[in-house]
Amino acid sequence: MDVLTQRQRSLCMSRIRGKNTKPEHIIRHGLFALGFRYRLHRRDLPGCPDLVLSRYRAVIFVNGCLWHGHNCHLFSWPRTRAEFWRRKIQGNRRRDRRVHTVLRTQQWRVMTVWECALRGRLRLDEAQLFLALARWVRSNQAEAEIVGSLRPQDA
Repeated sequence: MDVLTQRQRSLCMSRIRGKNTKPEHIIRHGLFALGFRYRLHRRDLPGCPDLVLSRYRAVIFVNGCLWHGHNCHLFSWPRTRAEFWRRKIQGNRRRDRRVHTVLRTQQWRVMTVWECALRGRLRLDEAQLFLALARWVRSNQAEAEIVGSLRPQDA
């Protein structure tokens, strides 16, 4: 049972952004500091990627673990309106697969950075994260993803 009224929940949900999120800002600042230049949210590309590095023919999606149903410690199926959320998250997953396939057929390389790599108890060290991103951008690897580490970072 939700502790908020329908109106309160609607207000909370309406304030959740799909673009310019904190995880996106972290990735942007790190790549920019390493000398990479990019475009944001190119609507002419399938899925409107979060970052587009045209010079490298590479796109980067920064996905929230909840919204895209990532199998990590940050995701659990919502118990309120469970059927609605199951359909929504599964639809997001299907759309992600379809968008990646279309981008690949258009010769774009696709990277997915998951929220768990940026926050939570399994987040990666930022230097390690940006090194992995830079290595991928400069490589010829077609598709990759960056997830949180397998063990908690030392506090």
